[in-house]
Amino acid sequence: MTQTRGRGTKPEGDDGDRASTVRLFIALAPPDEAKDELARALDTAYATYPRMRWNRIEDWHITLAFLGELPVGTVPLLRPPLADLAAAHRPVDLALRGGGHFDERVLWSGIDGDLEGLHALAADVRAVVGECGVALEDRPLRPHLTLARARRDDPSSVLDVAAGLAGFTGRRWPAERLHLVGSDFGRGPGPIRYRDIEAWPFEGRRTGE
Repeated sequence: MTQTRGRGTKPEGDDGDRASTVRLFIALAPPDEAKDELARALDTAYATYPRMRWNRIEDWHITLAFLGELPVGTVPLLRPPLADLAAAHRPVDLALRGGGHFDERVLWSGIDGDLEGLHALAADVRAVVGECGVALEDRPLRPHLTLARARRDDPSSVLDVAAGLAGFTGRRWPAERLHLVGSDFGRGPGPIRYRDIEAWPFEGRRTGE
């Protein structure tokens, strides 16, 4: 999930033609500088807890809406309204801050900055998805960036790393693109891999501008 500028971009390759379904979500991605800053803060944890299932840095993202397993034909339905939504929104200023965990198994970094703008963007994204006929679970947005998962025989590692991140405060950065992501790549016993299907820049335009 790289940060590039310009009109909506598509990675090389197909949209999952090799399979009949794709697991989709819509997200924001921190810029490389912000990810590198957090990665440096995790250097000791990487060395101390090598058995944790660490997410690849290039896969770090902030999920706005998880769509689940859908027919690949859903992708072309989502593209035009998501492109319009991104064109209508301005970038949201965010920062990575602190750490925490879900159920002592999932390690995450918290999100700071324009949280009101982030929640408004997520609400707009979910409305667009609903208008495309995709049903979403009615869950409140809990902004975070997932970093790792603990193995079942090692639950204390997540607690220790989360505590070590408590004082971390990253630089502020603008989330400049809206990403439609497929997470069906790498299914099986190995780690999940993500791939941008398409990404659109936030342009801050309004109707009539």
